[in-house]
Amino acid sequence: MLSGKRNRIVRLKTIIKILESRYGIPKKNGFREPLDETIFTILSQNTNDRNRDRAWTEIKKEYRGWTDVLAGGAERLKNTIRVAGLAEQKSRNIINILSELEQKYHALTLKFLSRYSNEDARKFLLSFRGIGEKTAACVMLFSLGKPAFPVDTHIFRVAKRLGLFPAKSTREKAHYLMEAIVPEKKYHSFHINLIKHGRMTCHPRSPECAICPVRKYCEFFNSRNSKKG
Repeated sequence: MLSGKRNRIVRLKTIIKILESRYGIPKKNGFREPLDETIFTILSQNTNDRNRDRAWTEIKKEYRGWTDVLAGGAERLKNTIRVAGLAEQKSRNIINILSELEQKYHALTLKFLSRYSNEDARKFLLSFRGIGEKTAACVMLFSLGKPAFPVDTHIFRVAKRLGLFPAKSTREKAHYLMEAIVPEKKYHSFHINLIKHGRMTCHPRSPECAICPVRKYCEFFNSRNSKKG
Protein backbone atom coordinates (compact mmCIF):
# COMPACT_ATOMS: atom_id res chain seq x y z
CA MET A 1 0.00 0.00 0.00
CA LEU A 2 1.34 3.42 -1.00
CA SER A 3 2.13 5.92 1.74
CA GLY A 4 0.16 9.17 1.83
CA LYS A 5 3.02 11.26 0.43
CA ARG A 6 3.87 8.70 -2.24
CA ASN A 7 0.19 8.44 -3.16
CA ARG A 8 -0.05 12.22 -3.61
CA ILE A 9 3.00 12.22 -5.88
CA VAL A 10 1.59 9.43 -8.04
CA ARG A 11 -1.78 11.23 -8.15
CA LEU A 12 -0.17 14.51 -9.23
CA LYS A 13 1.89 12.84 -11.95
CA THR A 14 -1.27 11.16 -13.21
CA ILE A 15 -3.10 14.50 -13.36
CA ILE A 16 -0.20 16.08 -15.26
CA LYS A 17 -0.18 13.19 -17.74
CA ILE A 18 -3.95 13.30 -18.28
CA LEU A 19 -3.95 17.05 -18.91
CA GLU A 20 -1.07 16.68 -21.37
CA SER A 21 -3.08 14.01 -23.14
CA ARG A 22 -6.08 16.36 -23.31
CA TYR A 23 -4.35 19.65 -24.14
CA GLY A 24 -0.94 18.56 -25.42
CA ILE A 25 2.55 19.46 -24.27
CA PRO A 26 2.91 23.19 -24.91
CA LYS A 27 5.92 24.36 -26.85
CA LYS A 28 8.36 26.85 -25.44
CA ASN A 29 8.37 29.61 -28.05
CA GLY A 30 11.58 31.30 -27.00
CA PHE A 31 12.17 33.84 -24.29
CA ARG A 32 10.93 37.42 -24.29
CA GLU A 33 13.51 39.95 -23.06
CA PRO A 34 13.19 40.05 -19.23
CA LEU A 35 12.21 43.71 -18.97
CA ASP A 36 9.67 43.23 -21.74
CA GLU A 37 8.26 40.21 -19.93
CA THR A 38 8.06 42.17 -16.68
CA ILE A 39 6.07 45.02 -18.19
CA PHE A 40 3.98 42.65 -20.31
CA THR A 41 3.00 40.76 -17.15
CA ILE A 42 2.26 43.95 -15.21
CA LEU A 43 -0.16 44.89 -18.00
CA SER A 44 -1.90 41.53 -17.52
CA GLN A 45 -2.67 42.15 -13.86
CA ASN A 46 -6.43 42.20 -13.15
CA THR A 47 -7.44 42.09 -16.80
CA ASN A 48 -7.86 39.59 -19.62
CA ASP A 49 -5.37 38.60 -22.30
CA ARG A 50 -7.09 40.62 -25.00
CA ASN A 51 -6.87 43.90 -23.09
CA ARG A 52 -3.27 43.14 -22.07
CA ASP A 53 -2.32 42.50 -25.70
CA ARG A 54 -4.06 45.67 -26.87
CA ALA A 55 -2.19 47.74 -24.28
CA TRP A 56 1.11 46.12 -25.27
CA THR A 57 0.45 46.90 -28.94
CA GLU A 58 -0.33 50.52 -28.05
CA ILE A 59 2.99 50.85 -26.21
CA LYS A 60 4.87 49.52 -29.24
CA LYS A 61 3.01 51.94 -31.52
CA GLU A 62 3.39 54.97 -29.25
CA TYR A 63 7.03 54.64 -28.17
CA ARG A 64 10.40 53.91 -29.76
CA GLY A 65 11.59 51.96 -26.72
CA TRP A 66 11.71 51.95 -22.92
CA THR A 67 13.92 55.04 -22.84
CA ASP A 68 11.13 56.87 -24.66
CA VAL A 69 8.55 55.48 -22.22
CA LEU A 70 10.58 56.73 -19.24
CA ALA A 71 11.07 60.15 -20.79
CA GLY A 72 7.34 60.44 -21.51
CA GLY A 73 6.38 59.91 -17.88
CA ALA A 74 3.50 58.22 -16.12
CA GLU A 75 0.69 60.45 -17.38
CA ARG A 76 1.43 59.78 -21.05
CA LEU A 77 1.84 56.06 -20.36
CA LYS A 78 -1.44 55.98 -18.44
CA ASN A 79 -3.30 57.21 -21.48
CA THR A 80 -1.51 54.70 -23.69
CA ILE A 81 -2.35 51.62 -21.59
CA ARG A 82 -5.80 52.68 -20.42
CA VAL A 83 -7.43 49.67 -22.09
CA ALA A 84 -5.60 47.31 -19.68
CA GLY A 85 -7.37 48.76 -16.65
CA LEU A 86 -5.80 50.18 -13.48
CA ALA A 87 -3.84 52.38 -15.87
CA GLU A 88 -2.78 54.96 -13.30
CA GLN A 89 -1.38 52.35 -10.92
CA LYS A 90 0.30 50.29 -13.66
CA SER A 91 1.84 53.33 -15.35
CA ARG A 92 3.32 54.55 -12.04
CA ASN A 93 4.77 51.12 -11.32
CA ILE A 94 6.25 50.75 -14.79
CA ILE A 95 7.83 54.20 -14.72
CA ASN A 96 9.18 53.49 -11.22
CA ILE A 97 10.85 50.27 -12.42
CA LEU A 98 12.37 52.01 -15.44
CA SER A 99 13.55 54.92 -13.30
CA GLU A 100 15.23 52.66 -10.72
CA LEU A 101 16.99 50.65 -13.43
CA GLU A 102 18.23 53.83 -15.09
CA GLN A 103 19.47 55.36 -11.83
CA LYS A 104 21.09 52.26 -10.34
CA TYR A 105 22.26 50.34 -13.41
CA HIS A 106 22.36 53.00 -16.16
CA ALA A 107 20.61 50.59 -18.53
CA LEU A 108 16.99 49.63 -19.11
CA THR A 109 17.41 45.89 -18.99
CA LEU A 110 16.98 42.93 -16.68
CA LYS A 111 19.12 40.52 -18.68
CA PHE A 112 21.68 40.49 -15.88
CA LEU A 113 19.22 38.48 -13.77
CA SER A 114 20.11 35.40 -15.80
CA ARG A 115 23.39 35.34 -13.83
CA TYR A 116 21.57 35.46 -10.48
CA SER A 117 20.59 32.44 -8.44
CA ASN A 118 16.89 31.58 -8.48
CA GLU A 119 16.44 32.97 -4.98
CA ASP A 120 18.30 36.21 -5.71
CA ALA A 121 16.50 36.78 -9.03
CA ARG A 122 13.12 36.38 -7.35
CA LYS A 123 14.15 38.63 -4.45
CA PHE A 124 15.35 41.31 -6.86
CA LEU A 125 12.13 41.30 -8.86
CA LEU A 126 9.97 41.38 -5.73
CA SER A 127 11.83 44.46 -4.51
CA PHE A 128 9.95 46.58 -7.07
CA ARG A 129 6.55 48.05 -6.33
CA GLY A 130 4.00 46.43 -8.62
CA ILE A 131 5.84 43.11 -8.93
CA GLY A 132 4.26 40.37 -6.87
CA GLU A 133 4.81 36.63 -6.70
CA LYS A 134 2.99 35.87 -9.95
CA THR A 135 4.78 38.53 -12.00
CA ALA A 136 8.17 37.52 -10.62
CA ALA A 137 7.49 33.85 -11.35
CA CYS A 138 6.36 34.64 -14.91
CA VAL A 139 9.56 36.56 -15.61
CA MET A 140 11.66 33.74 -14.17
CA LEU A 141 9.89 30.95 -16.04
CA PHE A 142 9.11 32.59 -19.38
CA SER A 143 12.05 34.92 -19.78
CA LEU A 144 14.98 33.89 -17.62
CA GLY A 145 14.54 30.13 -18.01
CA LYS A 146 14.60 29.70 -14.25
CA PRO A 147 12.38 27.24 -12.39
CA ALA A 148 9.28 28.95 -11.04
CA PHE A 149 5.56 28.17 -11.01
CA PRO A 150 3.34 31.20 -11.58
CA VAL A 151 -0.12 30.87 -10.07
CA ASP A 152 -2.87 32.93 -11.69
CA THR A 153 -6.57 32.93 -10.86
CA HIS A 154 -7.30 29.87 -13.03
CA ILE A 155 -4.46 27.81 -11.59
CA PHE A 156 -5.33 28.79 -8.03
CA ARG A 157 -8.96 27.72 -8.51
CA VAL A 158 -8.24 24.45 -10.32
CA ALA A 159 -5.34 23.39 -8.07
CA LYS A 160 -7.39 24.11 -4.95
CA ARG A 161 -10.32 22.06 -6.29
CA LEU A 162 -7.97 19.21 -7.13
CA GLY A 163 -6.64 19.39 -3.58
CA LEU A 164 -3.04 20.06 -4.59
CA PHE A 165 -2.62 22.40 -1.62
CA PRO A 166 -4.64 23.20 1.52
CA ALA A 167 -7.96 24.98 1.00
CA LYS A 168 -6.91 27.93 3.19
CA SER A 169 -3.68 28.59 1.26
CA THR A 170 -3.21 32.09 -0.12
CA ARG A 171 -2.30 32.93 -3.72
CA GLU A 172 1.12 34.11 -2.53
CA LYS A 173 1.84 30.86 -0.72
CA ALA A 174 0.46 28.77 -3.58
CA HIS A 175 3.43 29.63 -5.84
CA TYR A 176 5.83 28.00 -3.42
CA LEU A 177 3.52 25.07 -2.67
CA MET A 178 3.26 24.24 -6.38
CA GLU A 179 7.02 24.51 -6.83
CA ALA A 180 7.45 22.07 -3.96
CA ILE A 181 5.21 19.34 -5.40
CA VAL A 182 5.36 19.67 -9.20
CA PRO A 183 8.39 18.11 -10.93
CA GLU A 184 10.57 20.98 -12.13
CA LYS A 185 10.64 19.72 -15.72
CA LYS A 186 6.83 19.94 -15.74
CA TYR A 187 6.51 23.52 -14.46
CA HIS A 188 5.90 24.96 -17.93
CA SER A 189 3.58 22.23 -19.18
CA PHE A 190 1.45 22.00 -16.05
CA HIS A 191 1.22 25.78 -15.71
CA ILE A 192 -0.11 26.20 -19.25
CA ASN A 193 -2.44 23.20 -19.10
CA LEU A 194 -3.97 24.18 -15.76
CA ILE A 195 -4.83 27.57 -17.28
CA LYS A 196 -6.37 25.89 -20.32
CA HIS A 197 -8.34 23.55 -18.10
CA GLY A 198 -9.58 26.44 -15.98
CA ARG A 199 -10.74 28.35 -19.04
CA MET A 200 -12.26 25.46 -20.96
CA THR A 201 -13.69 23.12 -18.30
CA CYS A 202 -13.14 24.03 -14.64
CA HIS A 203 -15.02 27.35 -14.75
CA PRO A 204 -15.39 29.51 -11.63
CA ARG A 205 -19.16 29.17 -11.21
CA SER A 206 -20.25 26.22 -13.35
CA PRO A 207 -17.41 23.72 -13.70
CA GLU A 208 -18.17 21.09 -16.34
CA CYS A 209 -17.34 18.14 -14.12
CA ALA A 210 -19.17 15.69 -16.38
CA ILE A 211 -16.55 16.12 -19.11
CA CYS A 212 -13.53 16.73 -16.86
CA PRO A 213 -10.76 14.19 -17.57
CA VAL A 214 -9.33 14.47 -14.03
CA ARG A 215 -12.59 14.40 -12.03
CA LYS A 216 -11.60 11.01 -10.58
CA TYR A 217 -8.70 12.76 -8.82
CA CYS A 218 -10.58 15.95 -7.91
CA GLU A 219 -11.43 16.54 -4.24
CA PHE A 220 -14.07 19.13 -5.19
CA PHE A 221 -15.88 16.69 -7.51
CA ASN A 222 -15.65 13.75 -5.11
CA SER A 223 -16.80 15.85 -2.16
CA ARG A 224 -19.78 17.20 -4.07
CA ASN A 225 -20.77 13.72 -5.20
CA SER A 226 -20.48 12.28 -1.70
CA LYS A 227 -22.82 15.00 -0.40
CA LYS A 228 -25.37 14.14 -3.09
CA GLY A 229 -25.17 10.50 -2.03
